[in-house]
Amino acid sequence: MLKFPIYMDNNATTRTDPRVVEAMLPYFTEHFGNAGSRNHAFGWEAEEAVEQAREQVATLIGAGAKEIIFTSGATESNNLALKGVAQMYKKKGNHLITAKTEHKAVIDPCKRLERDGFQVTFLEVDKYGRVSADQIAEAMTDKTILVSVMAANNEIGTLNPLKEIGKLCKKKGVLFHTDGVQAVGKVPVDVEEMGIDLMSLSAHKIYGPKGIGALYVRRKDPRVRLEPIIDGGGQERGMRSGTLAVTNIVGLGKACELCQKELSEEAKRLFALRVRLRNGITSRLEEVYLNGHPTERLPGNLNISFAYVEGEAMMMGIKNVAVSSGSACTSASLEPSYVLKALGVGDELAHSSIRFGLGRFNTQEEVDFVIDDVVKAVTHLREMSPLYEMAKEGIDLKTVQWAAH
Repeated sequence: MLKFPIYMDNNATTRTDPRVVEAMLPYFTEHFGNAGSRNHAFGWEAEEAVEQAREQVATLIGAGAKEIIFTSGATESNNLALKGVAQMYKKKGNHLITAKTEHKAVIDPCKRLERDGFQVTFLEVDKYGRVSADQIAEAMTDKTILVSVMAANNEIGTLNPLKEIGKLCKKKGVLFHTDGVQAVGKVPVDVEEMGIDLMSLSAHKIYGPKGIGALYVRRKDPRVRLEPIIDGGGQERGMRSGTLAVTNIVGLGKACELCQKELSEEAKRLFALRVRLRNGITSRLEEVYLNGHPTERLPGNLNISFAYVEGEAMMMGIKNVAVSSGSACTSASLEPSYVLKALGVGDELAHSSIRFGLGRFNTQEEVDFVIDDVVKAVTHLREMSPLYEMAKEGIDLKTVQWAAH
């Protein structure tokens, strides 16, 4: 039995896995101690749970438990990594390198650092949304202290060549941070193998609770030091003060443990569903374009543009499906996605893009329903579009002289 609406926005957030909820429940009412209370059993119990979660997170990414710093989520982790490194290493240099397609939680801290006198290079990406190690090498100066490039893009699912970038950064003695939010738990990520020095991750993208995340901070070769952005009781090796959110930390740990056990099976299953979804749509509709890399992408992400269809109208047309449109409303003007613009996608197509985020709880039956729903909506909207009619008649729309009002 299908349940409506069908949720296909797993890049935005995921449902908390019931097994994660089960692991968290006792820490609300029974084991409610403060992990910082060192002189009684309640505190020890909480501390033990936190340390177990640290192990679970570390194991998933090939790190040591002591290298995991708990935060309120990926936005805080990104801010701590970027601002923490910038302040701590500013005697060494004042230059950072990132990409134009990063999440706002990286772009905005970088802009803040620019206002504080740092130099930031925002690299262009190729038509698939990737940054190459060569580009980074070219942008580096003797003042470069940090490179921040996301593991996987949240809109288009494209994976970046982290290993090559990591190798380059090691060679040049520059720290390498990656926003690993979309990739961790979905594709294999190993901080040692990829030469990553700092990595942000978040529980709610991997079937854990909202409001909890972590920052991996390398302890040796090199030992990374950070200027904290929150001062207080000195928790988390002094890098992130504040009472630990034990219940949520337990949830993050359990979510990571499940991802580690189920990653390869789940990735295969999601890949098959994504291929089915894409083929189902493209075999029945023309002028449908894939955004992002055809193969180097997250198994569950499908971002496609439907020519001659407005994204927002499309979302209204498929009310039974929760997806997101590539164009987001910014104040009064409807701006097309900055990620798609960076790929060189024209405004018209950028406005007609839809992101499907498949996840752990999606089924083949849901995919088949969504295919039918999308085909029906696009066909209906195109029938009402004079532009589509003109294009079908072979008129090149670029040559049309539109009468001024």
